[in-house]
Amino acid sequence: MIEITMPRLSDTMDEGTIAHWRKGPGDTVEVGDVLVEIETDKATMEYEAYEAGTLTEILVPDGGVATIGTPIALLDNGPDTARAKPVTAPEPAPLEAEAPSRDVAGTASTAPVDFEVHALLDAPDDGVRRIASPLVRRLAREQGLDLRLVHGSGPGGRIIRADLDGLVPANELDSPRGPAMPLASGPLLDAKRGSQELPFTNVRRVIARRLGESARTVPHFYVTAVADAAALVRLRSDLNDQLGTTDRNKVSVNDLLIRACALALQRHPLINASYVSEASTTMLVHQRINVGIAVASHNGLVVPVITDADQKTVSQLGAEARHLVTLATTKGLSLDQMSGGTFTISNLGMYGVEEFTAIINPPEGAILAVGATVREPVAVGDDVVLHHRLRYTLSADHRIIDGALAAEFLQTLTQLIENPLSLIV
Repeated sequence: MIEITMPRLSDTMDEGTIAHWRKGPGDTVEVGDVLVEIETDKATMEYEAYEAGTLTEILVPDGGVATIGTPIALLDNGPDTARAKPVTAPEPAPLEAEAPSRDVAGTASTAPVDFEVHALLDAPDDGVRRIASPLVRRLAREQGLDLRLVHGSGPGGRIIRADLDGLVPANELDSPRGPAMPLASGPLLDAKRGSQELPFTNVRRVIARRLGESARTVPHFYVTAVADAAALVRLRSDLNDQLGTTDRNKVSVNDLLIRACALALQRHPLINASYVSEASTTMLVHQRINVGIAVASHNGLVVPVITDADQKTVSQLGAEARHLVTLATTKGLSLDQMSGGTFTISNLGMYGVEEFTAIINPPEGAILAVGATVREPVAVGDDVVLHHRLRYTLSADHRIIDGALAAEFLQTLTQLIENPLSLIV
């Protein structure tokens, strides 16, 4: 019997969501067959079988969440049925190391329960210690459930997560880190507000965790600049008038800004850098300029990456950006298309936002938050005229970037925006 465990499918993955099982209990599995589709923090990927056999049990159903190394299914491979063994060898999840030995062939384990139990159920104690997965034991420990009072429906009486249905609230069963803290408002006030629980997607959970970590651990500082974007707007209009006579796509302000940022990073390579760790005596200065584009899709915030952005024309950048945004909205991005970024642009100008700050996307050292191009009165000599103005804020990691360097980068970026012909020559 083989335990199929949640694999590590990306370098930032801590847990995965079962999107869809391609095989069901009783199905024959050959090496290379797609067993399951797993949603990671970056994409939905197919997971292939590395062993042949018969799928006997699904431990984590569609929509379920499991940490890396947690068993998600059992595969009967024939000769070795004495003890389940993992089919993959990923880095084990912490709770896996705490798991007692299990016998899934039909003999109940006699190992003692590895946590204090509390008889919260009305069922009698039959004196039999139950076999349970690490995930089930953790949920039981956190909820104070005595597993000796739960009859398992798995092989050999093994207690699986489904056996806890009705005993533990569904939102706590699905949580990869145990039950959520109770709301301070309480159920009565929630009823008064008409509150409704909306489940997090796996992507949203990862966003919450990673951005929370970034905000807590990275010393952010913010520098804002404003550019006269009149020349940039005129250039875009002229370019699109010419492109209108062909089948080529029009150029957006964001395309021009990606190009401007890439050229500014060429001149200020220390912005295109990453902090390593407190123990490190060096920082990483990246030789390639890979610009990430923050995209708010229906599935959550994702950041596809345009590699070697400084080596591409405005038209090439625009075409690649549109392609990546389309893939982001359909969950079609690959891991390669979302990795390797060295700098990120977050543009909310299309929503009418004039100015905001953004949280750095680790391990990058900076992110640029871009607002809308707005017509504002500007003094030109003794006259006041309306000009297009553009505000943007650089969030920088103060461990590797100082204020003066950030200001110099924005100064260069402003010059490029106000003299945009340099972006297309």
